[in-house]
Amino acid sequence: MTQPPKSPQGSECPPFLRWAGSKRQLLPFLQPFWTAKHGRYVEPFAGSACLFFALSPPKALLGDLNPELISTYVELKYRMGPVLKELRDLSPADPKEYKRLRSLNPLTLPPHTRAARFIYLNRFCFNGIYRTNLSGQFNVPYGGVGSGSIPRDQAFRKCSRRLRVARLINGDFSKVLECAERGDLVYMDPPFAVRGRRVFREYDPGTFKHADISRLRTWMERLDRARVDFVVSYAESDEADLLRKGFSYRTVPVRRNIAGFATHRTRTNELLISNT
Repeated sequence: MTQPPKSPQGSECPPFLRWAGSKRQLLPFLQPFWTAKHGRYVEPFAGSACLFFALSPPKALLGDLNPELISTYVELKYRMGPVLKELRDLSPADPKEYKRLRSLNPLTLPPHTRAARFIYLNRFCFNGIYRTNLSGQFNVPYGGVGSGSIPRDQAFRKCSRRLRVARLINGDFSKVLECAERGDLVYMDPPFAVRGRRVFREYDPGTFKHADISRLRTWMERLDRARVDFVVSYAESDEADLLRKGFSYRTVPVRRNIAGFATHRTRTNELLISNT
């Protein structure tokens, strides 16, 4: 079995969001890709951005297709105080509060209230999933007290400080990758688009699809030609075979929750594909 390298000391900063498909298990394997030659960290599928928070790079570019996610990062970066005050006024782990917030249209809310709503729903939804219906309305059910609690203020403060070095972009991954340049480290962790599987982590009807695998592969080749370092994490699959062709890779075992329940945990493999 592959053994992870030791993690660097003094870099503890857990993400404040839960996220289906989070790569926190892979941090010991991913962190060594960041070296002294890199001046900026780039991540086009940010999610909970756990690698960004762990690395604490001097400069960063974070992007995601999810507008609620990016607007929350923006608020925490610039206006953390009002967001935390809003969170303190919400009832912890309350199914009625959860349903009330879920029913609200985030576009009608002040930015700090919108961010607090997103954090609350993320914390107490089922398995940290972000999913919307065809109308774009968040529709994940309440996850119960087993979801934990809202992080302490200090955790938000630490994340806010690290976000100050990041430029934030809401949009397709290509919009972020167009900005990548030599000296960057690009980390790509796309939502899985594995044929024959129902992967319960979609954003909306316009999210990452199987056809986007070829687009991602094209961007990997383009980055390589431009001598921009990258690493891609992807579930072992036929799609991963396409992505890894001609690049170096390693196979890492990961433990996943199937259907989100501890009794349905299983070990699967994930590939880390890189041009370094």
